[in-house]
Amino acid sequence: MMSVVNFHKFPNSDELSSNLSREICKILSQKIAEKGKATLVVSGGNTPKKLFKKLSFCDIEWDKVIISLCDERWVDNKYDDSNENLVKTYLLKNYASKARFIGMYQQKSTIEDAKISYEKIIRDELLPFDIVILGMGIDGHTASLFPNNENFEEAFGLKSSDLTLVVKKNGINFHRLGLTRAAILSSNHIFLHFEGEEKLQVYKSAIKNDNFNIYPISSILNQKLKDIEVYFT
Repeated sequence: MMSVVNFHKFPNSDELSSNLSREICKILSQKIAEKGKATLVVSGGNTPKKLFKKLSFCDIEWDKVIISLCDERWVDNKYDDSNENLVKTYLLKNYASKARFIGMYQQKSTIEDAKISYEKIIRDELLPFDIVILGMGIDGHTASLFPNNENFEEAFGLKSSDLTLVVKKNGINFHRLGLTRAAILSSNHIFLHFEGEEKLQVYKSAIKNDNFNIYPISSILNQKLKDIEVYFT
């Protein structure tokens, strides 16, 4: 049996962000009540900025929430290309300023060494993820799972022991460190958030295609482990 993909369409990004932020905060509060803490893993890019602003005003026990990233460009976190910079600018404000943030980028460390140390952090402090919020590029990539991935089994294999993936090629501007498919699918709740007609057409193609190296997002949409909540406008 395949997982269920629930598609939620909204008339504009304001309504989407309001509804998705309420759902996320409800889950975080439930997890805090159950186990005393909650973990939220988010994506970068322009799309989640409005969502992050909405989330920052949710009045929950943010001091019991750990926030981390689906992936990171290997660039100093003071620059705009840094996903850590994005989260600190738009999410770690207002009520959410009390949350604990764990970034992927480590100054004075190689990306390979950071992969090792970050995987230890994941196992010791973040697993099981309570919520992962994914984005999607117009090429069908999500997190740092890109088309034509040279490390296919490491990136997509569910039996792989790797939780993170180093990406240095595939035509990208920066080296990246990102979660593997196995790590993403370990989350209790998975949301896919994208906007615009162009990405909708990519989504429609990907959900019909099980070739992960053409549309990496299809590796999340077409699997048997977890239901996916899609938020679109």
